[in-house]
Amino acid sequence: QVQLVESGGGLVQPGGSLRLSCTASGVALDSYAMGWFRQAPGKERDGVSCISTNSTGTYYRGSVKGRFTTARDNAKNTVYLQMNSLTNDDTGVYYCAADYRTGGCGLSPYVYEYWGQGTQVTVSS
Repeated sequence: QVQLVESGGGLVQPGGSLRLSCTASGVALDSYAMGWFRQAPGKERDGVSCISTNSTGTYYRGSVKGRFTTARDNAKNTVYLQMNSLTNDDTGVYYCAADYRTGGCGLSPYVYEYWGQGTQVTVSS
């Protein structure tokens, strides 16, 4: 059974940082592009960033470029999202997801086969 588990969410003040982790079991992530998505209350789930299987390709939505960094450690079956200079608009539930593919990555949620349960990130003073 494939399971993705996110961790690292919490409450942080504007300008602060958080590091999210996503660890997989039941699947080897080195065959999957990984994506991070977030969903604010009353809004759709949006792609935040993604990373290709071998880390050669990453992609970020415009609003997080220069502030967020995604990385992966295939040996640990784990993907990370480092979030810096957080703003209130970054508040939401953050999900990681896995997409079986040979190259590249994308921010459309429809291509991802497996999803974690999400972790809450709240940016507030």
